[in-house]
Amino acid sequence: MQPDARFLHQPKAFWAHVRTLSQHLGYTHRKTKSRPDDGVKVPTLDECLAGLKELELETEHVAEGGKPTAFGALLLAYFEYRADVLNRTVEPLLMNVEEARKTFARLKEECKPCCPLPMNKQKGEKKAEAYFTGIINMLIEKHSAGLPVNYDPQELTTITREGVPVRTLARRVDGAFTSAVNPVAVWEIKEYYYTTTFGSRVADGVYESLLDGLELEELRDSEGVDVKHYLMIDARGTWWEKGKSYLCRIIDMLHMGYIDEALFGQEVLSRLPEIVPSWVDLAYAQTEPTPSET
Repeated sequence: MQPDARFLHQPKAFWAHVRTLSQHLGYTHRKTKSRPDDGVKVPTLDECLAGLKELELETEHVAEGGKPTAFGALLLAYFEYRADVLNRTVEPLLMNVEEARKTFARLKEECKPCCPLPMNKQKGEKKAEAYFTGIINMLIEKHSAGLPVNYDPQELTTITREGVPVRTLARRVDGAFTSAVNPVAVWEIKEYYYTTTFGSRVADGVYESLLDGLELEELRDSEGVDVKHYLMIDARGTWWEKGKSYLCRIIDMLHMGYIDEALFGQEVLSRLPEIVPSWVDLAYAQTEPTPSET
């Protein structure tokens, strides 16, 4: 999923409003007899104004004379967009473990992969291949034009210039193309098919991607180096049934520019065959800048 251009390059204050109001008003509707599905919420103008007043914050920049200002209209449009894309697009894309298993088996038969197909971290009957990670690895291998892929970097991502490190990220990513040193793209994979609650470990996965995005933003702004950054997630029960508020945070992160794309469940089947060839082009074009270019 690519970001909607309307909401890119908004000032930090815009996202402060999104986060503040989302937290105060709630990300989802509460389940009731008349509303059995607690879908993602779209706050009204009145609700936003009331929320700001309850927090003892100003409202004039959001509405005047009962009508939204340009800023307020954009804020309302974003809330509507976020709910619509999650309720209508993301929800159907997320797979359960059986759907992921069947997709994994089909691709394994079709691709005859040489790439790693790691096991999950479960025990007993639940121990099996990490289906979503395997799906992603096979698709990347298939469309990588034979270039190297680091499917499991055991080192920190480092950017160098003229043989000297200029930035090293704080944590290891789940994959890098073509290498963890001077990659053109890095990605995170969050598959939680067997999680029974939306616990801190799952939440931390979102914030880890946010940290990576902040560091890559600084790298881009300070050094002019653009490393593509992707977040790929799956498990309907975890993300949709338990973690809608974190799906909202992912959509926010996408539009804040901290990830280039977020891929949800089955979306990897259509998007990775389009994305990976662009990495191949970048890899062939990648050269270290000369001193005159720095």
